[in-house]
Amino acid sequence: MPRIPFAELVAIAAALMALNALAIDMMLPALGQIGDELGAARDNDRQLIIVVYVLGNGVAQLFFGPIIDRFGRKRVLMWALGGYIVGSALSVVASSFTLLLAARAFQGVTTAATRVAAIAIVRDQCSGRKMAEVMSLAITIFMAAPILAPGFGQLVLFIAPWRGIFLVLLLYALILTVWLGWRLPETLSPTNRKPLRAGPIASSYFEFICNRTAIGYTMASALCFGALFGYISASEQIFVDTFDLGQGFPLAFAAVAASLGAATLINARLVSRFGMRRLSHSAILVFIGANVIHLAIATTLGETFILFMVFMSISFFALGLIGPNASALAMEPMGHIAGSAAAANGFAGTTIAGFLGGIIGQLYDGTTMPIIIGFTCLGLGAFAIILWTEKGRLFESRQPEVAP
Repeated sequence: MPRIPFAELVAIAAALMALNALAIDMMLPALGQIGDELGAARDNDRQLIIVVYVLGNGVAQLFFGPIIDRFGRKRVLMWALGGYIVGSALSVVASSFTLLLAARAFQGVTTAATRVAAIAIVRDQCSGRKMAEVMSLAITIFMAAPILAPGFGQLVLFIAPWRGIFLVLLLYALILTVWLGWRLPETLSPTNRKPLRAGPIASSYFEFICNRTAIGYTMASALCFGALFGYISASEQIFVDTFDLGQGFPLAFAAVAASLGAATLINARLVSRFGMRRLSHSAILVFIGANVIHLAIATTLGETFILFMVFMSISFFALGLIGPNASALAMEPMGHIAGSAAAANGFAGTTIAGFLGGIIGQLYDGTTMPIIIGFTCLGLGAFAIILWTEKGRLFESRQPEVAP
């Protein structure tokens, strides 16, 4: 199997993750303009520009897993990037809100292949704590995207209409296509190619579902990131309408997102020492505790901008420890079916997270309470799932958690 240099493997994973992040977060400053120009019926309907993308991305991952296990990582990745470019072009010329939502859903479908391929490529090259280290470093680099993307989107709006944002996404995908076409080898060994038949596909997914570790950490991560998607979908309204920040919204969004990036950087350094379980279990307890305290203060003393920023930053820091470790734990027993496992993990995680996040976002009522309550409830649910997964034994660092 061709070996990708460590630094380039991290860069490839980060660049593919950034494709998704930019497609979501660059939209945020423009949601109001898009809704007004294209005739969204209600203010909360503008959130659908994010929600349909996420749901399309999640559902399609289930189908791309067997495809990349059959035809290889690189070939499917190249076709997916081409489709993303087409979806971006359709978004540029969309003449109605419905047509834009259709183009966004198509964008989400194409990036599903990039996510599945990225995780499968990393899993082809390494496993265990080494995989967690690669994913943490990739996410640390990729976190520049959600931190800076709303600001980039706002800069585009200063010099062009909102359609210019989709043109920027198109250009990014085009550059990424050229780079990967030149540098990325095929990482799937010919002996590991799976037949594209219903029986083996169903068997692979059934194996994933029946593996306690794989399905448990997938579902726990899905609940946590459901809270994240709820915050993202409503963030423009929270910062602009509730806190009246106006064009300062990208700065506030970046400040919260920076804590997620900091956590993933710290995780990359600590995972080899403490293990994935200890870090993720500690982080979920911090996540729950922060939001219970936030809820208590907000309901008794009232919400303020500073209070919201502090507790959201703590929550995002915890998510930065939960995300890469939960993904690596879910994938650890699945090396022999990495593509299908990455697809099942992505389908369950992204679809459930998108659905729950969409519900939380639609409950926005001019206050932050739906977000805080959503974070608290989903955090408790994720903790209960982790308890079930580990049979009540938390913080145990088990082997194998090392690279082969």
